[in-house]
Amino acid sequence: MTDIVDKQTRSRMMAGIKGRDTKPELALRRALHARGFRYRLHAKNVPGRPDLVLSKFSAAVFVHGCFWHRHAGCRYATTPASRTDFWQSKFEANIARDARVHEALIHSGWRVATVWECALRSNDRLTAAADCLATWLGSDGTELEIGDKDT
Repeated sequence: MTDIVDKQTRSRMMAGIKGRDTKPELALRRALHARGFRYRLHAKNVPGRPDLVLSKFSAAVFVHGCFWHRHAGCRYATTPASRTDFWQSKFEANIARDARVHEALIHSGWRVATVWECALRSNDRLTAAADCLATWLGSDGTELEIGDKDT
């Protein structure tokens, strides 16, 4: 299957994809801040530079895009039809890196939460995800994953 845009346009489009301050991340940050939580953004001294670091709770929170981080069973985790070998290796590298970072954080004594992009797509889901995360922060749990697989 050929691309519907030329190489320069595709390159510009891909370069515009941000790794931080994404819409889902900003929405979750606003929701947590409104609930009274304070956090650091992309802390350099924490393995993997999580999106949010809540030192008071020894918690690291990642806001993962379903496409880039391959949310299993999610309809947004599609694979492009062209250059499938390239995409497959890129996705596998992302998954391996996520697993390494997750393990390093757990071994360092951090609690780790992963919030998937699909869980933040509507105001109702965002509220539910923020409430779930707030409850987890007040608990003893070491790991949490929040995501909708049927969206």
